[in-house]
Amino acid sequence: MTAGLLIGVILALSTGEAEIGLLGILSYLLDWVTGSGNNAEAGYTVIIQIRFPRAMTAMLVGASLATSGVLYQGLLLNPLAEPYTLGVATGAAFGASMAISFSLRPVAFFAFAGGMGTLAVVMVLGMERSGILGQTRLVLAGVVVSSILGAGVTLLKVLAGNRMTAIVFWLLGSFSVSTWSDVAWAAVSAFCVLGIGLISHRDLDVISSGASPGSLGVDERRSRALLLAGSSLATSLAVSISGVIGFVGLVVPHFLRLVFGPSHAKLVPMAFLGGGFLLLLADTAARSMGEMPVGVITALVGGPVFCLLLWKGR
Repeated sequence: MTAGLLIGVILALSTGEAEIGLLGILSYLLDWVTGSGNNAEAGYTVIIQIRFPRAMTAMLVGASLATSGVLYQGLLLNPLAEPYTLGVATGAAFGASMAISFSLRPVAFFAFAGGMGTLAVVMVLGMERSGILGQTRLVLAGVVVSSILGAGVTLLKVLAGNRMTAIVFWLLGSFSVSTWSDVAWAAVSAFCVLGIGLISHRDLDVISSGASPGSLGVDERRSRALLLAGSSLATSLAVSISGVIGFVGLVVPHFLRLVFGPSHAKLVPMAFLGGGFLLLLADTAARSMGEMPVGVITALVGGPVFCLLLWKGR
C-alpha cells in the first residue's frame, strides 16, 4: 500500500496540462528538499507550489476520512457508519454555505465551527441518563440534526443568488486551490485520528465485539467520548479543507475489514494508507477530466463498489 501511495503521488505530479517527465519531477523534488530550487522556473512552480501540495492534501484528507470511518464503525457497531453519520459533514456544509452566502472569511473556519457545533449537539442528544453515549441514540440524533441542517443548506442555496454555484461546488468537494497551509492542517487531522486509533485499538476491539466493556477492563464512557471527539474533530477539519467527499469513509473500512478481519490494530493503519491512496487517485482522475469535483468521482466509483461488496457478502 505504501508503494502504491508513492506511485500515486508520482502519477498525480505528472498529470496536467504542463507535461513534465519522471526525471524532471524527481529533479524538482530534489531541488526543493535541498533548498536549491528556482521559484522563477515554470516547471518548478507547477510541481512544488501547485501539484505537490494538492496531492499531499488529497492523500491526507483521504487517510483522515477512512481512519475516522473505521473508528465510527467500531464504536457504533454498524458497518454502514461513516464519518458523516453523526451529521458532522452536514454541519460543516451548513457553516460553509453560510460563510459563502454572507461573504464571511475564511470559509474553512466556519465549516470547522459548524462541524464541531453539530457534534456537540448530537453528543448531548445521544447521552443516556447513565452518562454513556448510546449507539442508537447517537445515530438517531445524527440523522435528525443532519436533516435539519440539510434543509438549512438548501434554504441558503435558494437565498444565495449568484453565489449558489460556489456553494454547490464546495459541497461536492475539491482540492483545486490546495496550498501548503492546507497540507499542514490535513496532516494534523490525519495523524490525530491515526494516533487515537492506534492507542485505543484494544478498546475498539472490545466495544465492537458487543461484549460488556467494563467486565474486560475498558472504561466505556471515557473511550467512547475520546474516540468520537477525536474522529469527529478530524472529520470536521478534513471537510473544512476539501468540502464534502462521500464514500471514502464507508467503502475503504468496509473493504479492508473483509480482507484483513476485525482487528483494529490492522484496520487503523491500513485504512490510513488505503484512504489516502483512493482519494489521491480520485483527485488525479478528477483533475484529468477538467477539474471535475472529486466528490463526483468517489460517489460514481464508491457507490457501485459498495453495492458489489454487499452482493458478494450475502
